[in-house]
Amino acid sequence: MEIKGIHHVSALTTNAPENFDFYTNVLGMRLVKKTVNQDEPSMYHLFYADEKGSPGTDLTFFEIPMLARNYEGTNSISAVSLRVPNDAALMFWAKRLEEHGIEHEPITERGGRATLAFRDFEQQRLILVSDENNIGVPGGQPWERSTVSEEHGIYGLGPVKITVREAAPSVDVLVNILGFREKGHFPSTSLGQPDIRVFEAGEGGSGAEIHVEERADLPVERPGRGSVHHVAFRVDNEEELRKWIQRIDEAGFQNSGFVDRYYFRSLYFREPNGILYELATDGPGFATDEDVSTLGESLALPPFLESHREQIEKLLKPLNTKA
Repeated sequence: MEIKGIHHVSALTTNAPENFDFYTNVLGMRLVKKTVNQDEPSMYHLFYADEKGSPGTDLTFFEIPMLARNYEGTNSISAVSLRVPNDAALMFWAKRLEEHGIEHEPITERGGRATLAFRDFEQQRLILVSDENNIGVPGGQPWERSTVSEEHGIYGLGPVKITVREAAPSVDVLVNILGFREKGHFPSTSLGQPDIRVFEAGEGGSGAEIHVEERADLPVERPGRGSVHHVAFRVDNEEELRKWIQRIDEAGFQNSGFVDRYYFRSLYFREPNGILYELATDGPGFATDEDVSTLGESLALPPFLESHREQIEKLLKPLNTKA
């Protein structure tokens, strides 16, 4: 059994149309699945990824209208990275963000890689990370019809940062339960704070890292729009997932048990600092119910919700996602 890397990250938005515009038109990602929150079908669940929606490239959003803003703090997933090909791409992105009126931090080294931090329209914390010298889990394929050229395009998820009051319990789960390896550390961007520790799984590299930030000076985060709901880790198949379920059970963690999300199979559990982890299989994938050429253009529903389509569509505001 082995965690292969980051599978997807799911965050919260209050405005699906603006979210769609930002992530497709500004960031050039592809909407590969327009569906609903399977636990609350009156809400959109939007998946942005590479050309094919490959595992390790998906940034997803649950739409919750009227959600209050996020109050940042500990016990949170505090930053999500998006991979770009090289350092030169970051120069392109700095200029592009400025052209769209989006403030950003200077290009800064984090964990041995050049990075560019910025926020979306709801203050979602994002970091573009250069794959200039990356060795490890490969990225995906940028969307050929993207608003951004392939040489600069986003093609995967990079390191995910968690911020916790006490690092030891979180590190114990990463290393002793999930099998991550401690790779190193790098200075915090907050003065006087401990170094951020780097953990990697599988083949390692940008697409398989968790960065652990310990901050005793912050309150506990109160999640809202612009916050991250959970991070999912890649497991190869359903057989391995069931072995992971047994391991999580034996470790004494309350968990969801086996969950069939149709596009992948999952397990959810919270680590001691309250951060929600998901283990998700690489398949079956997003082309299960749509052709790759038209991914994300129509509302896709898993079979157990299909009979409720008319009722669900009445509850959703129209979202025109056809190319």
